[in-house]
Amino acid sequence: MHVIRLGTRGSALARWQTDHIAALLRETHPGLQTEIVVLTTRGDQVIDVPLPKIGGKGVFTAELEEALRGEVIDLAAHSLKDLPTEDAEGLNIGAVPERAPANDVLVSREGHTLDTLPDGAVIGSSSLRRAGQILAVRPALRIADLRGNVDTRIKKALDPQGSYDAIVLALAGLERLARIDVISQIIPFDIMLPAPGQGALAVQCRDELAWRDLLAPLDHLATRCAVTAERAFLAGLGGGCSVPVAAYGIVEGSELHLLGRIVAPDGSHQVDVRLSMHLNPGEELHGAAGIGNDLAQLAIARGAGDILESGK
Repeated sequence: MHVIRLGTRGSALARWQTDHIAALLRETHPGLQTEIVVLTTRGDQVIDVPLPKIGGKGVFTAELEEALRGEVIDLAAHSLKDLPTEDAEGLNIGAVPERAPANDVLVSREGHTLDTLPDGAVIGSSSLRRAGQILAVRPALRIADLRGNVDTRIKKALDPQGSYDAIVLALAGLERLARIDVISQIIPFDIMLPAPGQGALAVQCRDELAWRDLLAPLDHLATRCAVTAERAFLAGLGGGCSVPVAAYGIVEGSELHLLGRIVAPDGSHQVDVRLSMHLNPGEELHGAAGIGNDLAQLAIARGAGDILESGK
C-alpha cells in the first residue's frame, strides 16, 4: 500500500478533485505515493442527452466502481452528489473531506442576476432541481438543457452568439477551477437549495478495514453528518438525480439543522421542510441518517409524494 492508485474521470474538475485527495493522503501518510488512473464513464461519453434520460445516478461512477472491484484502482474520488445513496456492492465511502460552499451560481455574459434577467430569457441547466426552483421564483424564464464539462458550459454561457442568456453551475466547482470571475450571482439558499451532497467530495474504496483505516484521517465529521442527513432525505423520498429534490444540512456545535425541498419541474408547486436535532457523541452518523429519514416522511405528509409521482 505504498503506492495508491486513484481513479478519476478525465475532466479538469475531476482531475482537480482527485489531485486534492491524493495530496491529502500524502500529507496524512508521509512516504505514501499516489498514482492517477484516468477512466471514462457513460456520463462522459453521452453528452447530447439529458442526464435523467441516460440513467441518472451512477452515470458518472459505475465504471470507476467496476475498476475498484476489479482492483484496477484502489480508490476513487467523486463529487458526492453523483453517487447513488446506497453503497455499491463491495464498496463504501471511506472519507468525506471538509465541504466547499454548497451554493449554486448564475453565470451570465451580461452580468444578470435572477432578478434582472428579462422575461423569456433562456437559462441553461440539465437539472430538474435547478429548473424547478428557478421557475418557482421566475416563471417567465425558459429552461434549456445544458450538458458538458464546466469549461464547456462556461464557453456556451459567455458566447456572444450563444443561445443561453445565463447558466447555473455549482459554486464549489468554479472555486476549485479558479473560475469565480465568471460568476454573476451566488444564488441564496432561500431561492435555491443544493443537491444532496453538493460541494462535498467522497473517497470510495473497497469495503475492507485497511482502506477504511487509511482514509479515516481525511474524514470531516461535521461534513459527513450534514451530507449523511441530506442523502438519507433523498433516499427516503426514493430519489436520484432525475428527481427534483434539494437538501442542505449544517452542523452548529452539537446541533444539526436540515432543510429539504421538493419542487415540481415547472416550479408550480414546492414543499419546504426543516428539522433540527442534537447530535449525541459517538452516535452522530446514526442521528444524521435518522433526521434525514424523518424529514422525508414529513415532506411526504405535506404533499411531496404528489410532486414526485407527477414527475414520473
